[in-house]
This record gives sequence, structure tokens and C-alpha cells, in this order.
Amino acid sequence: MATATTLAVTRPSHLEGWKADLGASLLAAVLLVAAQAAAGFPTLFDSGGDNDGMMRLAQISDWLGGQPWFDLHQYRMGPEGGFVMHWSRIVDAPVGAIMLAVAALTGSMAAGEMAAEIVWPALLSVAALFLLMRASRLLAGPDTMMPALVIGAITLNAMGLFTARALDHHNLQLVLAVAMVTLLLAPGWRRAAGSGVCAAIMLAVGMETAPYVAVAGACAAATLLFTREKYASTATGFGLGFAGAAAVALIATVPPPSWWIAQCDAYSARLSVVAILGGLGLAATAAITFSKGMPARLAGLVVLGLAIGITAILLAPQCFGDPYAELDQRMRDFWLDSVTEAQPLWRVVELQPANIAQNYVTPLIAMGVLVAMVLRDGARRAEFMLLAFLVAATAVSVWQIRGTSFSLPFAIIPLAALVAAARRGAQQRTAKATLKMVCAWLVSLTLVWSTGSHAIANVIAPKHNAVAQDAGGGETTCTADATYAVLAQQPPTTVLTISNLGAPMIATTPHRVLAGPYHRNNAGNVAVLDAFMGAPEEAHAVMRREKIGLLAFCPGNGETGSLVEWAPNGLMAEIVKGNVPSWLEPIPETLGLPLVLYRVH
Repeated sequence: MATATTLAVTRPSHLEGWKADLGASLLAAVLLVAAQAAAGFPTLFDSGGDNDGMMRLAQISDWLGGQPWFDLHQYRMGPEGGFVMHWSRIVDAPVGAIMLAVAALTGSMAAGEMAAEIVWPALLSVAALFLLMRASRLLAGPDTMMPALVIGAITLNAMGLFTARALDHHNLQLVLAVAMVTLLLAPGWRRAAGSGVCAAIMLAVGMETAPYVAVAGACAAATLLFTREKYASTATGFGLGFAGAAAVALIATVPPPSWWIAQCDAYSARLSVVAILGGLGLAATAAITFSKGMPARLAGLVVLGLAIGITAILLAPQCFGDPYAELDQRMRDFWLDSVTEAQPLWRVVELQPANIAQNYVTPLIAMGVLVAMVLRDGARRAEFMLLAFLVAATAVSVWQIRGTSFSLPFAIIPLAALVAAARRGAQQRTAKATLKMVCAWLVSLTLVWSTGSHAIANVIAPKHNAVAQDAGGGETTCTADATYAVLAQQPPTTVLTISNLGAPMIATTPHRVLAGPYHRNNAGNVAVLDAFMGAPEEAHAVMRREKIGLLAFCPGNGETGSLVEWAPNGLMAEIVKGNVPSWLEPIPETLGLPLVLYRVH
């Protein structure tokens, strides 16, 4: 079998072809930006419901406007005084640096902001594609370069992580994750140390990456247990890099008064201690047991694992329970169950079955490719490592669909090997070999699965699929920046609006809002539910208590319809019916616009 034999390739040097990979990734990023520019950079002027990108923009603007580095309060969201965000300043620093540099050259902060919104995602896309090509070479040789570039560019573009104004932390986390994997695949303690550094930074950016960090640590430990001389220093390098970066991240990004606060959604000293113990413990175990036999190495790793587990339980026992334990039950029922990225597989099957293929098929194929490579060529380090990361990411995506942000990109690496093998087989110039190559390309592209599944869904259940896909345009759903022009001209006050519009409002206007789709804004979001779902007189009392000056009503946003469905006799339902209370005075110039404003008396 031509395809079978061509899967067995000679592994390249870890530096082979890096200039070509870098050049290709730069060209792909330029083409991506050019395509966005030709379309008028639509995402620069319409968030499309990307609350995190708009919230990040507001957080960076507040910091550059004088808010201290260690002060992560969002003062313009939630009840009076705001709340502390769980995000890291690690993302703010490079984006803010671009803004300031361009503003210094042009004399315009607006120009600096726009430049950062374009340049930062583009730079990250270069890094992501470059690293995916490097990892593919390490797995299956130089023939994977073109497949990795094409599959990677199409997949990452379809995911929307690197479009203009994508300023949230997800794209940086992905780049760090792929860097962590790529450096771990290459031999040498320096690269392993770099992998550990990436793992620690990724963890400090967002605790949701903990499963992938754990897999990386387990892979480094496995190289110690089943090591060959070539990889002897991997565990030492990874452990030292991870421990060192974990300590620096704590000192550089977490305010000292918050170090020992028990929290699981953000980096802290408690979690840093666990990370430092794990890193230094792995390095020490490697140094002590490497020259001994496998039983000694295994015993050392078991002791280390127990020490890490006990320390984690003692320092952060709450992190082993429900991550949303402190969330109000109403927020669970009316908000969390509606958050797209938090939906499990079974909810996707129920609500959006056409999305199953695009999110889960290519990772499964990629895992099959890796298993086939192991069965054909024998157990090899790279295949097992990639399989571990893919299994972890896919398992997370079954629990919450946000895991596909990692499983889909991880899948690109073995899929590039699959296509490269098929291309080699197609050199026979037979119809069968050519057909295999075409099929390999097609099954490797998430875009193909997405297009096909939605086409089938449109035939089987056109109405249901249309509803599932229809999120409306920015003009009707109030995600376009222009929607807030009139609001921005009003005297600063607190605005009552749905949670989906909270982040765009504080990013584009001087106002503060009560609601925003963040679990730490529990009190503010509950107050908004009380106002919109309560009877008009009850809503009025909430507004007086929260000192609401304006009510912003967007009839085209899906959240508005949900509130009407949940509370058919509530304030929102009455406004939709046209029964506006007398204490709400419409601002005339907004009547008939997507966003209608009312003054509260």
C-alpha cells in the first residue's frame, strides 16, 4: 500500500526548513489581512457578539488611561464599585505597547487602537501557522509543510481567532499551547525549558488551559520514565522552565494582596505554589533517578505526583468542585445554560446538530492517523505526545465546546502527515492514488465538514437549521459600533441593558452598565434579571436602587427574545409588546433604530 509505506518517514532536524516555514506563515498572514482589508475590515466596526474582545479593549483602554497595572477592577460594569476581572495583564501588555507605539508616531490614540486591533491578531496568526508547520515537520518530515500551511490557514481562519479586533486571550493561549507542544517534541533541555515557560504563561493567562498543562507535564515525566539518551534532559528542562516562569508570572501579574485569595478562575499564589512544586519536583526527580533503573524513576514520579496532589488539595480544595458553585441559581438557569462556549456535546446535539461535524470530526480523524502511525511504525515519542494532547482537548470539548479551540488546531499536525503521505502516494499517477489524495485533503478540512453538514441539515430540517445559524447582523443585534453613536452622546450614566451588550457599551461609550456576561459580575447580572423579568413596578425599584439613568432596548438581539420567553409578564416583555411604562421616556432620535433608548424617571 503506497500510503501506508509513505507514512514511515525520516525525522528531520529540528531546525530544518524554519526559514521557509516562517516565510510561508508571513505570506499567509498578509493574505489574510489583505482579504479583510478588501472587505473593509468588518470586524473592526462590528464585534459580532465577541464580548471578550470588546471587554479586553475596554480593560486595555482603562489601563492606558491611568488604572494601575495590578488593579483589575472593571469599575464601569456591575453594581457601584464594579468587580474584579479574572483576566491577566499578560495580554494587555503587548496590545497596549502597539497602541502606544503607533499613537506616538501618528499623534492619534484612535490610530494606535486600530493598528493594534489589526496587527496583534495578525502577528499571532503568523506564530500559530509557523509553529504548526514546525510541529508537523517534527512528526512526519518536510513533506508536511504545504499541507500544514493550507489546512492550518483554512482552519484557523474559519475559527475566527485571528481576525481584526480579536483581542481576547484565546488566540494567545492557542499560540502558547502549540509552542508548548512543538518545543516538547524537539530534543534538548533548552527547548523543553521553553515548553515549560509557555505552559506556565498559558496557565497564568487563563486557568482553563490547566488540562493541557497537565498533559505537557505528564509527557515530560513520561520521557524520564521511558527515556532514551537523546531525550534525557527533557524532564529537567521542562520542570525548571515551568517553575521559573510560574514564579515570575505570579510576581509580575498578580497583586500581592490577592496572592493567597482562594480562587480557581485566575492565577494566584496557591496555584503558583503547586506549579513551582511540580516543576522543581520534576527536575529534581530527573536529576536523582535518571541514572537508576525504571523502578526507581517510577517510584520517584509516583511520590512527586502524590506530593503535587496533596498540596493542591490542601491549598485549593475548592478547585476540585463545581467551578460555578458560587453562581446564583438564576444565573445558571438563565445565563450559563445559554453561553455557547460552555455547552457540552449533548446540548450541541440537541440544539445545533449541524455543528457536530465541524467541531468533532477532524480531531477524531487525527487521532486515528496517530494510532495508525503507531501501529505501522512502532511506538514513537511524537505520536504518543500528540495523541495525549488531542485526547485531552477532545475530552474538554465534549464537556464544553470551548475545547475545540485547541482540539481543532492540534488536529492539523497529524492531518498534515496524512495529506503528505497521500501526496507522496499520488506520485504513482494512478486514479486510485489520486482519489486517495483528494479524499485526504477533503477530510482534513473542517470547512468541508461544516459546509457539508449544514447543507445536509438545510435539506433535512431547513427551518430548524436556519434558526440555529441565524444570529442576525450587527445592525439588528446591536453589535455594530455605529449602534452606540447616539448613546455615546448622552451624559455619562449607568445603563440598563442585556448582558450581551454590556462589553460593547463600555468599550464604545463613556457610560457604565449593570450587566456583562462574566461570572464574577454575579450581583450585576442578577439585578438585570430582576429588572427585565420582574413586573414593571418591581423593575422600577431595581433601577432606582442601582441609579439607572438610561435603558437601552435592542429588540433584534436573541437575548431580548429569551427574556420575553422566560418572563412573559416582565418588563422586557411589556416593552416588546409596546406597553412602555410612563416612567420610561423614549429618546426621540432613537425610535426606529436597532437600539432604542429610554430615560428613566
